[in-house]
Amino acid sequence: MDKRDKDQVLAVVAGEEITNSDLDAFLETAPNEHSAYVANPKYREAYLEQLINLRAFAKLGEEMKLEETDEFKKIMESARKDILAQMAMTEVIKDVTVTEDEIQKYYEENAEEYTEKETVRARHILVSDENQCNKILEMIMSGEKSFEECAKEYSTCASSAAYGDLGTFGKGEVVKEFEDVAFAAELGVIYGPVKTDFGYHIIRVEEKRPAYLLPLVDVKEEIAGRVKKDKQAAVYNEKLEELREKYLQK
Repeated sequence: MDKRDKDQVLAVVAGEEITNSDLDAFLETAPNEHSAYVANPKYREAYLEQLINLRAFAKLGEEMKLEETDEFKKIMESARKDILAQMAMTEVIKDVTVTEDEIQKYYEENAEEYTEKETVRARHILVSDENQCNKILEMIMSGEKSFEECAKEYSTCASSAAYGDLGTFGKGEVVKEFEDVAFAAELGVIYGPVKTDFGYHIIRVEEKRPAYLLPLVDVKEEIAGRVKKDKQAAVYNEKLEELREKYLQK
């Protein structure tokens, strides 16, 4: 919005104007999960109604002279201290910056965190009987039927609908007996029967991707945020220790 839009009067409550700028400030208090709807006219209208209602009750509070009560003064003093504390915390950490060297150092020291694990993509055929598994294997090896045809026709796994395609998976995502064969397998070679608690498998690995370190450029922003947060926490804790030593009566 431009300056004129910000100043546009949306409502007047007891002689006090509510502008687009006031509504924008009020919308900043909306829950984070509502942030995607802030620009929606109906959403803004609903929040405007809430703001009008609050201003109306505030005016009622003035007329009832609630500002003169001890309860109001106690709440305001507590709010004053909370606001001062938040502003002081912001001041303490505002000058914290992150250097390129710090980003590089964090990246190198936490390489495992930014390493994509080794994965394979495989198809399989699952049946409950070893003899049946061997017969299916013979059909595939002789060329009588393709692996995909057999997966579709005989496999008891839900992946049969996708001709046995299990998609891509990493270590720890499938049972160990299956994993051991899949990760040691040569591309395109058919293995079986492989026994697991689920039954007997015929396995063919179609793709392999070795573990690899994500490029720094892809994770730089995330690392910068983490390093900055850690440094801010260190500055905050150091200042807090100093303040407790200074102000806390023992």
